[in-house]
Amino acid sequence: MKATLEPESGRILVSEPSLTDRFFAHSVVLIAEHDTEGSFGLIINKPSNIRLSQITDEFPGFDPYLFLGGPVKVENLYFIHTKGDIIEGSLKIMDGLFWGGNVKQIKQLIRSNQLSEKDIRFFIGYAGWQPSQLARELSENSWLVLKTSVDEVLKVNTESAWRKILISMGEEYAPWVNYPEDPQMN
Repeated sequence: MKATLEPESGRILVSEPSLTDRFFAHSVVLIAEHDTEGSFGLIINKPSNIRLSQITDEFPGFDPYLFLGGPVKVENLYFIHTKGDIIEGSLKIMDGLFWGGNVKQIKQLIRSNQLSEKDIRFFIGYAGWQPSQLARELSENSWLVLKTSVDEVLKVNTESAWRKILISMGEEYAPWVNYPEDPQMN
């Protein structure tokens, strides 16, 4: 993998070990939008112990665990999915992966078994950056920017995603693999 890419929709941010913020330590963030107005992303490797039914009763019979998407607007629910071709209002992240869209259609697709947990992931909150904030964090070596795929996003092994990505990048990143989330606990 090449770690010197520019941020754009459909790429991931992999936190460097020096980033110890409680939300972002050992995080993998999917960039959903990136433009001159800022960046919007979702942490894809931080599952919560909260189920969808604990937040809303609007999806009966469908009760996946939610993910911690980031520290912004944690009172809101966000989602990514693979059905952008049939869900109105979906915003394309990359070929085959979308965020947002018509919630009524999503409910109907879930009820009719056309949308399952392998096709959609729900998040509490999101990660956001003001214009040029992400560029500054990149210059401070807080993040690596990498390519990804829909499968890698939706099938990510949350417990080990950060480490597996670093291992796949080769020997240069090997020392990072065992770096503790909180260096003071070392």
